Amino acid sequence: MTKSTKQNGTVYLVGAGPGDLGLVTLRAKECTENADVIVYDHLANPEMLSWARDDAEIIYAGKEPGESRTQHEINTLLIDKARQGKQVVRLKGGDPFVFGRGAEEAQTIADAGIPFEIVPGITSAIAGPAYAGIPMTHRAHNSHVTFFTGHEDPAKAESAIDYAALAKLGGTQVMLMGVERLGSITSEMLKQGVRGDLPVALVRSATTGQQETLIGTLSDIAQKTVASNFKAPAVAVFGEVVGLRDSLNWYEKRPLLGKRIVVTRTRKQASVLSNKLRALGAHVIELPTIRTEPPSDLREFAELVQEAHMYDWVVFTSANGVDAFFDVFFKLYDDAREIGGARVAAIGPATAQRVKDFHLHVDLQPEEFVAEAVVKEFKKQESIEFAASLGARGKGAGRSTQRTLRRGRDRGRSVRVSNGAGDTRHQRRAAATGTGGRRFDHVYQFFNRRKLSCAWTAVAEGNANREHWPRHVKNRARSGAQSRCRGAPARY
Repeated sequence: MTKSTKQNGTVYLVGAGPGDLGLVTLRAKECTENADVIVYDHLANPEMLSWARDDAEIIYAGKEPGESRTQHEINTLLIDKARQGKQVVRLKGGDPFVFGRGAEEAQTIADAGIPFEIVPGITSAIAGPAYAGIPMTHRAHNSHVTFFTGHEDPAKAESAIDYAALAKLGGTQVMLMGVERLGSITSEMLKQGVRGDLPVALVRSATTGQQETLIGTLSDIAQKTVASNFKAPAVAVFGEVVGLRDSLNWYEKRPLLGKRIVVTRTRKQASVLSNKLRALGAHVIELPTIRTEPPSDLREFAELVQEAHMYDWVVFTSANGVDAFFDVFFKLYDDAREIGGARVAAIGPATAQRVKDFHLHVDLQPEEFVAEAVVKEFKKQESIEFAASLGARGKGAGRSTQRTLRRGRDRGRSVRVSNGAGDTRHQRRAAATGTGGRRFDHVYQFFNRRKLSCAWTAVAEGNANREHWPRHVKNRARSGAQSRCRGAPARY
């Protein structure tokens, strides 16, 4: 898909599949990722929208009973957006050409002279029964399949469905969009001579964590539907193959089927957990309560990363912090050894694993997944009175570690490597402060546990960038004072 600005764009009529995100085609994903405009209906899995570009225009087309947007309005919308030179994706549940009015939309678009493409999708007419353990064909039961709709154009004077022909044809018959009219449909089939004990199955919300299946016969399925308040969207299967469900039902045996679980992690991190939950049958709703963004003061952050080798410890509080740190680090350096002698502490196994992904050893990982545990481990190993640490954290994270290290006189600095929504100017300033609210500088970063003789003088004389030195260090450097060079490093 290439974006056009001087001529008409292209409309892609994309089958969004039956509901399970894993059943969406690669071509559908590609179109969604590159679209300027996405027009989707209520049967399309909304998680597909997470593939869209940040600047894509997302439009809900509805198509539920009683909604105000008409088919004519949808057709006009698609054409108008395409005439603006935009690449338009029309996401339609299932397959766009199987009872989805996709053919009508394609005709209208073609008549307007707009280029279009059809991206087939897996229809719920096949996927729904399959997830319920009902095959469409079986050599011992049938040799043909018939698909028909239970929701016809209300403008028609009479039904176009030949129930007499259906009765004679037999085999497996699959009906879409007819739950509300199931009573009248089954009555007509009985009148045409179809036997009352013919097995019937209804599968609703097929291939999702909310899938339900109702089993009955032609004579009682309508009553069971009313009694159980069985609602659309559902697929109805008529035929002997329904009986095979007893041995072939596989999906509805999953332990979390019917459970709705909200995952609040960021989109990037949620996928692994969400996929595991879906594999157990859960209906997963991804509702991120935070998003990661670059640091508000990117220049200062880059300076800190560049000087990471000057610290004794680099403390990571999250996997996001690790990613943000090394994203900048490898723009500055091409060798992980440039981190120097700094040791690495990580909170939690996910954070530690992310560090290891960059082929670095984690020197300290507390058993508890909380910031305070890092300080306890520091104290077990050695004194932190003169240790210098750099804490890479997200907004609002790692502050307890910073406070505790200050009380232990660790000369640490905490920097926020990722911002969440709702960041304030005050919080951005806080990311650039050190001990006691005072800004750290190059000199402080050398005053650590290594007992450098004549520490501050050596640093002061060797550091050409005196702009960030605190005033009392500048004065001492000018006077050549060395009264604090002997023994332990200076403590400011």
